[in-house]
This record gives sequence, structure tokens and C-alpha cells, in this order.
Amino acid sequence: MKLRLRLLEIESGLFFVGERNVMNKENYRKYSVLMSVYHKEKPEYLRQAIESIQKQSFLTDDFVLVCDGPLNPELDAVIAAKQQKMGDTLNVVRLAKNGGLGNALNEGIKHCKNELVARMDSDDIAYPDRCEKQIHVFNTHPEVSICSGVVEEFATDPEVVDTRRVPPETNAEIMEFAKKRNPFNHPCVMYKKTAVESVGSYQDFYLLEDYYLWLRMLMAGYQGYNIQEPLLHMRAGSELYLRRAGWKYAKTQMRLFKFMKDSGFIANGQYVKSCVIRSGSALAPNWLRKYIFEKALRK
Repeated sequence: MKLRLRLLEIESGLFFVGERNVMNKENYRKYSVLMSVYHKEKPEYLRQAIESIQKQSFLTDDFVLVCDGPLNPELDAVIAAKQQKMGDTLNVVRLAKNGGLGNALNEGIKHCKNELVARMDSDDIAYPDRCEKQIHVFNTHPEVSICSGVVEEFATDPEVVDTRRVPPETNAEIMEFAKKRNPFNHPCVMYKKTAVESVGSYQDFYLLEDYYLWLRMLMAGYQGYNIQEPLLHMRAGSELYLRRAGWKYAKTQMRLFKFMKDSGFIANGQYVKSCVIRSGSALAPNWLRKYIFEKALRK
């Protein structure tokens, strides 16, 4: 049955109605937050990101912060101050050396004590009801294992939205979309820990660790859903598009699409088409790539 949810706000709270009747009965209330930070992050951004989680309408009892290698004194000061306020809720995991986001998250998820895990980047700002909305998806539709939503990109002021990333809503739409592009917004995703671990968790795949993970989960039969409302203010800028440039990134994308083809997820024609389009984008000038992402690949 095609899953299509509609989020409604009623006097006493939030619940979902759709193509089948569901009870507003909660099973999950607890969730973990998984964040990674490294030495180049700005202390003020980290503070804002953590505080946006502290202001959630459903508070977490388990915030796992992975320090991906040694940090600078300013970042350590922010973390120390938050540890004083948050106590045992903030679990700081320090890695001896920087190993990249995928490695840091792979280590961090091992320390998450709850089944539901909310990803959060160290420079973004979550909407206050982000986690509450996602928990309701899992409580009313237990078949869902991955849930993200709309993110609003900004440059300096989170109230000034530059672009919106609107992912596909239903699992059927997600499956089709995944053949061409990443179907979930990783900075605001919430997932079931056991489902992620069952497919090998995050694995090394340059800048595409999340996309590779979602593909393995979808191929294994796990279902997803994307809330069609903003859940997160995402900090963006020219650096975001610069990271998605060059031969290394182009070759990584071609390797990912080859994985899809070899797994039977896409046909040969889609493989060739995707390699040409995505490689062309990676090798284009930064201004053109920025235009493609903001105008052609965003709603």
C-alpha cells in the first residue's frame, strides 16, 4: 500500500492520518543525537547547533558528540561548558586522529543507547519540533526505518532562506529518486540504529557515505519517509559546492552508480546517464555547479 502521510496539528499535539487509520499511540519517546565535530568548525556554530537540540520539544537523554581528532581550545571550551549544563546527557567521544565523517559516525553510533538516532551536524540549527515530528512517524508507521524532511539552506541568517531541499515523500518515490540522487537529507535524518547496523553502518565512500548507506538499507527492504515540512536550518555557502568538485568526487560518484548497476538497482542506460550528468557537474566551474544545485536540483 502506498504510504502517504499528512501531518496535522491538533490541540493536544501531533498525529498522522493517511490511507490507513492509525492510533496516536506512542511507543518511542527516547532518542539519541549523533553529532561529529572537527578542528575546523567554528565554536559559535557548534554552540548554536547543540542549543537547538537543547530546545527540542522532545528532549533527548543521550547526546553523543564525536570529536574527530584533536580540537582547538575554543571548541573544547564550548564542549566543556555544555558538559557542565547537560551532565551525563552529553557523551563526548574523542578520537585520537581525524578519520573523516563516516568513520566518526561509525564510532559514534556504537555509543548511542537508544534505538532512534537523530543525526545533527555541528553547524546547523534544528527546528524546535524537529525530533517530535520524526518520532511520531516512527510511532505511527513502524515499517519506516529512515525519516528526514525539508531543510532550509542559509548563508548567514537562518531566517533568510536561500534555497530549500525538498526530498521525495513516500517510500515508492524515494526508491525511484534514489536511482538518480540522494533521497534523504542527511543533516536532519532520524533512523533506527538496528537497521543501520544490520547493513554494516557507515562505510568509507568519499563524501557519499550517507547515500551509500541509504542505498544498502533500501535494497535490504528497509522503508523510508520524508516529512514535507522544514525540520532544519542548514548552513551553506560556496564551500559546500567546492567540496563537490574535482576528479576525485567525480570518480566517487561513478563508483557509486556502478554499485547500483552491479546490484541491479539501476539499468545500464541509467548508469551511463547518471555518470555523464554527475561527472559533468563535478568538473564544472564552481559558479555553474552552484547554479545547478540551487536552480536545477532544488525545489
